[in-house]
Amino acid sequence: MVFAKKSLGQNFLTNTGIVASIADAGFVSQDDTILEIGPGRGVLTEELLKRGAKVIAIEKDAELIPLLQEKFRDELIEKRFMLINEDILNFHFSPEEKYKLIANIPYYITGQIIRKFLTEEKQPEKMVLLVQKEVAERIIARDGKESLLSVSVKAYGTPTYIKTVKAGSFTPAPKVDSAILLIDNISRDFFKGISEERFFEVLHAGFAHKRKQLFGNLKAIFEEKELKEKMKKLGIPENTRAEDLLLEKWAGLSKE
Repeated sequence: MVFAKKSLGQNFLTNTGIVASIADAGFVSQDDTILEIGPGRGVLTEELLKRGAKVIAIEKDAELIPLLQEKFRDELIEKRFMLINEDILNFHFSPEEKYKLIANIPYYITGQIIRKFLTEEKQPEKMVLLVQKEVAERIIARDGKESLLSVSVKAYGTPTYIKTVKAGSFTPAPKVDSAILLIDNISRDFFKGISEERFFEVLHAGFAHKRKQLFGNLKAIFEEKELKEKMKKLGIPENTRAEDLLLEKWAGLSKE
């Protein structure tokens, strides 16, 4: 038996009902190539393979490799399963075919993984991720307040909160609940006519100081007179806060 390592943020998923919900959210079929991050003991991997998908699993924990090789020996021989012992943050994935990213990811690298794959040259068609509930709620802006993370995700795709996953669905149980998050319709279409680099420069400046109003934050990269004119033209009041500004207005500021 391989035990979960706190240093790797491991919480092994044990609830088979949740595993099915994750695969359902990704509409997994035999036509799919799935990139799975941190397969752990292979509970989700098993469901993905059962549905006929080809699975490429990236596992950082070397101790789990023999267990997974034994469990999916037939699928390895059939080349329906590929196992790579690597840190996902150092792994460059550039497949020829389309793929979906489906994973139960460590909480502490959630933001890095989302950013890495949304900005990859070869983006996934969709991402289904098991993340901390609070993070999923922030990404969909459940409270009506946007964040740097939520606007960044929405620039590339459509996030949907699928369902809450109770802490008891894992071993060891984390201290908080999780959620299944779907990011669909992933593309760079939003950036047609907008510089990706400039958009994120404006976005980061706008969210730089949470307590400041947007106007005060954006003065760091815009001349004050010019900024007043831009905001007036876009119908953005000067007392607006970054969290109240929707994606289209950020696009407008970047274009201007």
